[in-house]
Amino acid sequence: MARPAYEDLTARARIRDAALTLFAERGIEAATIRDIAKAAGVSSGLVRHHFGSKEGLRDACDAYALERLKSLKQEVVLEGHLGDAGFLTAIHPTVLSLYRYLVRSLLDGSPAAAAMFDDLVKFTEQWITHFIPGLTTDIRAYSAVLVAMQIGMLGMHEPLSRSLGADILSRDGNLRLMRALVEIHSTTLMTPEQTSEVTSMLDQLQNGQSNKDIKEPSEGATR
Repeated sequence: MARPAYEDLTARARIRDAALTLFAERGIEAATIRDIAKAAGVSSGLVRHHFGSKEGLRDACDAYALERLKSLKQEVVLEGHLGDAGFLTAIHPTVLSLYRYLVRSLLDGSPAAAAMFDDLVKFTEQWITHFIPGLTTDIRAYSAVLVAMQIGMLGMHEPLSRSLGADILSRDGNLRLMRALVEIHSTTLMTPEQTSEVTSMLDQLQNGQSNKDIKEPSEGATR
């Protein structure tokens, strides 16, 4: 997880990091307490001592992944590391591993993972409100779609890697992916005229639907 040297981590942290890796690779159900303990170099009893159960361990991983991602994103921007190749190279494996864990948790359909997604959306809303006020008229939709796009790329790991001809989790594949993302986020794909035209059309559709909802009461209401 690109943290301090493995031997220097506490037993609790080693267990958590091993669980993050195995949960991401195999899924929650397939990763056993015994396998996690073996990967962490501890006994199964110590895993239960620290976390109680696999569900408790998963909850701890969820909380850690979310807070660590938030912290790293803030470090990149607030501490001026956006153009720091050394810093980005150092944290890149951690960010990638955390997103892999989050994607697998979402695919597993756990309530905890769903809550993590909601928390990331709220964090993105707060970030935009603070740093880029006025960016959008629907900050919830903007934030939710942005988070889904970022996470969804890892969910499409196999087809995306096949299209690029390189594993997006490898150094070269991920650098190519990141370069494409930078270009997408920095390039306007629609002219101002097209944006205005489509936005106007969407407003008309939304207003038309709203008017229809008001003018046409439900069947039960007419009886």
